[in-house]
Amino acid sequence: MAYTALYRKFRPTTFSEMVGQEHITKTLRNQIIAGRVGHAYLFNGGRGTGKTSAAKVLARAVNCLNPKEGEPCNECEICKAALAGTLTDIVEMDAASNNSVEDIRQIRDEVNFLPTLAKYRVYIIDEVHMLSTGAFNALLKTLEEPPEHVKFILATTEPQKLPATILSRCQRFDFKKISNEDIEKRLQYVCEQSQIEITQGAMHIISSLSEGAMRDALSILERCLQDGDTKIDEDKVRDLVGIPKLTYVHKILQAIINYDIPSAIEATNAVIQEGKDVQNLLWETIKYVKDILVYKTCKEAPIYSEEEIKQIQELAEKSSTERLLNMIYELSTLENDLKWSSQKILLFQVGIIKLGTPNMQESSNTRTLIEQNHDDKQIEILNRKMELLEQKLTYLMQNGTGNIHKTAQNVDNKPKKIEKTENKTQDKLIIKQKLTTNEKLEGWSKILMDFKQAGKIMLYTNLMNTQAYIVNDITVGIEFTNGMTPFVKGIMEKPETIQELEEKISIQCGKPMRVKFIDAKANKGQKEKLEPLQEFAKELDLPMNIIE
Repeated sequence: MAYTALYRKFRPTTFSEMVGQEHITKTLRNQIIAGRVGHAYLFNGGRGTGKTSAAKVLARAVNCLNPKEGEPCNECEICKAALAGTLTDIVEMDAASNNSVEDIRQIRDEVNFLPTLAKYRVYIIDEVHMLSTGAFNALLKTLEEPPEHVKFILATTEPQKLPATILSRCQRFDFKKISNEDIEKRLQYVCEQSQIEITQGAMHIISSLSEGAMRDALSILERCLQDGDTKIDEDKVRDLVGIPKLTYVHKILQAIINYDIPSAIEATNAVIQEGKDVQNLLWETIKYVKDILVYKTCKEAPIYSEEEIKQIQELAEKSSTERLLNMIYELSTLENDLKWSSQKILLFQVGIIKLGTPNMQESSNTRTLIEQNHDDKQIEILNRKMELLEQKLTYLMQNGTGNIHKTAQNVDNKPKKIEKTENKTQDKLIIKQKLTTNEKLEGWSKILMDFKQAGKIMLYTNLMNTQAYIVNDITVGIEFTNGMTPFVKGIMEKPETIQELEEKISIQCGKPMRVKFIDAKANKGQKEKLEPLQEFAKELDLPMNIIE
């Protein structure tokens, strides 16, 4: 007797045997019971979700001589002939290889003849999206108004490729991906019927690899039986499909979390030398990081043994939630890059090195953090301005509105203390002066000490002998009494230095301020050169305005 593949041997013969599509099978059974079967159906869904099986069951059910609650009996003459493939009234056509206009014209001619044995002539057209434009046009009229004894069942994985005129003529049913739990139940049933010993972990791996396709799950199970051994465990499944063992994945993640790049590369090379696929290794690594993150947050690891849970717990304690999330993001990005790369191993190893290097991992978010801190500073300045205005208004309401300008001036001259709400340990901001032109900036020495305490010694030493004063209502001048050498000028004119100075001074002044650097020696020499011109203009009584 010829060998039959598992997915064909255990193909569902009734609606009740179908896995994970109860929302469709229930509707079809009700239509058969009520006698309201449509003339055209469109079954859409991913591979291995039961489209063709449902079409075969439906074709038998509408022709069954003894239907039971909308199910075919599979015992009558019609059902037995359909199951054996000898019933000519049920026609299965593959549109991938029969997609021409002539093939559809042949169907159009055949529908005029009555069925030979069954009640209905049923046409099952698989992969219908492969039909040509001319074939679709030839099918339109027949599909819209077929003879009473004809039913059409179309199946496709890509309904978006079908013309709207075809879609509007069919009852559409969308087959969803089968859940891992339903696949495991079906695998358990198949193994019991076939006297196969399989572990729960092996079934879980097979269901995960199948990605919601029952046919793929049975195909993987069948591959595990090719060596003649009916015992299947996790290691056997991993070896056959090229998935690295969990011990290797654990070593790689442990080395990454410990920032041990040599050990990570060594473990990666060991997996590659065994002939494992890099894509599978990366997939297992992402899954393992996800399981560590789930255990860290929920303390759940149902598919792992006690020893493996201890290893996961150790890694979860050593790593933060933010780092695990960042690792999943980086590995997912790497997975997308591998699909288009011809140097998969090289790209994978570079990604492992990046994850195992602290500075590399943090640098990807540095720019975002700088921009966020800058925005936070601006918001902080605006909040303080609002607090100052609220204090002024409160003072005015308590003392009357008499002379508003005078009162506002008094409030300005009165010291106000505003605490930072984000952190109570920070220093209090004190507005000590009204911004008046050519006056020294109060708190300049405190700003310099803040730079020193923050470890910015280069900035502190270059600003140590400077003075700051108000140039105008939006500018603060920093005067270098000893002059500015090219080295000092290069440091001061860096964008990050200017930004940091403006933030500190703006906080001190209570509003956004700009910074201007003043070279005292250069200004003094320029002043000495201009004095004779000013004296000459004074003697001649000429107006003279020196523009800086």
